[in-house]
Amino acid sequence: MRAWADEVRVAQWKQTADVKAAFGNASILKTRRTVFNIKGNDYRIVAAIAYRMGVVFVKFVGTHEEYDRIDANTVELDP
Repeated sequence: MRAWADEVRVAQWKQTADVKAAFGNASILKTRRTVFNIKGNDYRIVAAIAYRMGVVFVKFVGTHEEYDRIDANTVELDP
């Protein structure tokens, strides 16, 4: 996850194609969210990306099993 965060921190994504170029196994959802597979799909990160502002909002971090119990389109990170 640290490697993902390091790469995202310096990314300058302008569109979903840029994300797919960096993370080929990422899934782009219709709700403008992206699901990233981490460590061979053991973990998942759901993020909303504000391309114009260059900001990534993490909405969920968890195991694949935990991911299976949430709705990636609506989940919010608990404070």
